[in-house]
Amino acid sequence: MLDKLSAIEDKFHVLEEQLSDPGITSDLSRFKKVNKEYKDLTVIMKEFQVYKNVLSSIDTAREMMADPDPELQEMGKSEIYALEDKREELEAQLKVLLIPTDPEDSKDVLFEIRSGTGGDEASIFVGDLYRMYTRYFDLQGWKHETIEANDGDSGGYSKLIMEVSGEDVYGKLKFESGGHRVQRVPKTESQGRVHTSAATVAVIPKLEEEDVDIKKSDLKVDTFRASGAGGQHVNKTESGVRFTHLPTGLITESTEARSQIKNRDIALQRLYQLILEKNRNEVQSTMSAQRKSMVGSGDRSDKVRTYNFPQNRLTDHRINLTLYNLDSVIEGNIGDIIEALRVYENTEKLKEIETI
Repeated sequence: MLDKLSAIEDKFHVLEEQLSDPGITSDLSRFKKVNKEYKDLTVIMKEFQVYKNVLSSIDTAREMMADPDPELQEMGKSEIYALEDKREELEAQLKVLLIPTDPEDSKDVLFEIRSGTGGDEASIFVGDLYRMYTRYFDLQGWKHETIEANDGDSGGYSKLIMEVSGEDVYGKLKFESGGHRVQRVPKTESQGRVHTSAATVAVIPKLEEEDVDIKKSDLKVDTFRASGAGGQHVNKTESGVRFTHLPTGLITESTEARSQIKNRDIALQRLYQLILEKNRNEVQSTMSAQRKSMVGSGDRSDKVRTYNFPQNRLTDHRINLTLYNLDSVIEGNIGDIIEALRVYENTEKLKEIETI
């Protein structure tokens, strides 16, 4: 661990020098990247400095214990135990800080909720999730914009797509992807029976141009008219946008927004995602395939979380977490759940590091 921390310290000093380099400070994009990396390492470096001070104090205490003077020996003994406890505590903290972070954690996201099995009740549940999430976004101080909202027949929505931007958005919301199951007596149920319905959530990180090298000459851009359900809202302008990436043959399009500028952005984000995944040898041929792998089938049995209203109970099946405050959770207080999932993820990563 010391070797790894020393290497990080060297890198930290290099970044520190780069931040005063005119060639970097004059390039805003490069400066932001270096500055972010420098700030990320600052937390580790502060802890590492404390750790080194403790190690130095331990060496001093051992020298005192080896001194012929009995008084110094006793002083060394009295200090060594507390210092060793502090060393172990700092080592545990440093191991957590050394866990590799997902570079996409800081990105903004496209956030999608769709109704699954359950008919009208599933659409109503999508509306409840939409309200829950937007309240959580507001609590986090994030900006959010609804790009598409398809109304359900009896309330709620069959599909919602939002853009969410702020600090560490994907890092917190990525755990929400998957099937969400609700158990309750629907408003449409006259006999008072509990029904089970489902919705799916997909969280896709928004990528920037610097994340993927796309040349304008490699893009074929088509615009076309889009129409709404049943052809009732025919778009009289060519607001739909389709991108074809000629080197790979990958195609993405968007008709969700009324604005061609917004549709260009959505379609380009989807193209960035596909190309990045292809470069990582994890690409799936279409956006729908990526979405399916993220959220499952939308069936009631394919779930990451269950919302049981009669028992005021929420269960996250991935970490066997059960809470009896669903009334608070549905009001947007999901921070504790997300934090528990992050702790679990870090614990699993730490296990991997310790086995290497």
